[in-house]
Amino acid sequence: MSVVVVTGSAGLVGAEVARHFGGEGFDVVGIDNDMRARFFGPEASTVANRRELEKTLGSSYRHHDLDVRDRDGVAALLSGYGSAIAYVVHAAGQPSHDWAAREPATDFDINATGTLNLLEATVRAAPEAAFAFLSTNKVYGDSPNRLPLVELATRYELAEGHASTAGIAEDMTVDQSRHSIFGASKLAADVLVQEYGRCFGLATACFRAGTLTGPRHQAVVLHGFLAYLVQCAMTGRHYDVIGYHGKQVRDVLHAADVTRAIAAFCAAPGIGEVYNLGGGRDANVSVLEAIAIVEKISGRTLSWSHVEQARAGDHIWWISDTTRFRSHYPGWRVERDIPAIVAELCERW
Repeated sequence: MSVVVVTGSAGLVGAEVARHFGGEGFDVVGIDNDMRARFFGPEASTVANRRELEKTLGSSYRHHDLDVRDRDGVAALLSGYGSAIAYVVHAAGQPSHDWAAREPATDFDINATGTLNLLEATVRAAPEAAFAFLSTNKVYGDSPNRLPLVELATRYELAEGHASTAGIAEDMTVDQSRHSIFGASKLAADVLVQEYGRCFGLATACFRAGTLTGPRHQAVVLHGFLAYLVQCAMTGRHYDVIGYHGKQVRDVLHAADVTRAIAAFCAAPGIGEVYNLGGGRDANVSVLEAIAIVEKISGRTLSWSHVEQARAGDHIWWISDTTRFRSHYPGWRVERDIPAIVAELCERW
């Protein structure tokens, strides 16, 4: 039986990936030690997702309470499955700007060194496997903020006729910009994934994602913009809009759409690939627009206020140009727009 190794297997994307490949008949080896609860508190715990996977997939899912920083443990686990490993999907990581600044060494050890551990274990145990890495658009630092943006009533938007109107492509520079500690650790991991492709011939791809969400997102104030916004509306919790008067723009991609992209790559992988992945022009929203949509769909009024100081390295405007990925995998497209995603998040509550 072919094996798919999924790190962060109880998280938002990892759990969706595990369900997908388990449903396709693969044996899924999950690696997740619920670090999200340590990062953000008990309400962020992914234990419920893990239990759901174990119930849904049964014996085809094998969970390992393993830390990706444990180099010997990761190597031993992958070595035990060896050439049976068809794909490695690395979705584990520390995901927050603010948390990274509190513990930079821990953030780097998880995001960068943990990725190195997975790459090294894969190239030694299963060199024919495809390796998909969930990177982030934060590898570009605040370079997107140098785009010529126009302030409109509810959002920032690109100046008319600009070359990036369709979205930001992979050729945007990662240099001379403010990354944040989190962005720096993910950039280190991103480059490692590329180089293991170029240096060792490992089939790798970095998916530089924007805002990801879904009904199983254990969102908290420090991570999970749209899902946390819905949570606040549904529970009466106050929401702080951080910087840019709420006109900052994010594209949003459902975890199921992310999973279909990862599965497409795994089925026909390249080497050292880099893809910007997000909702693009099909699914993007400013914070102000998101508040209006959430209030309309939920039927509730959100309590919110504006905090003037923006986060260091935060993007004013991010819409992914997914042209490169779609040219390689023309069967993929965004299937859920913002209202559909918000409706699903509201239904969860």
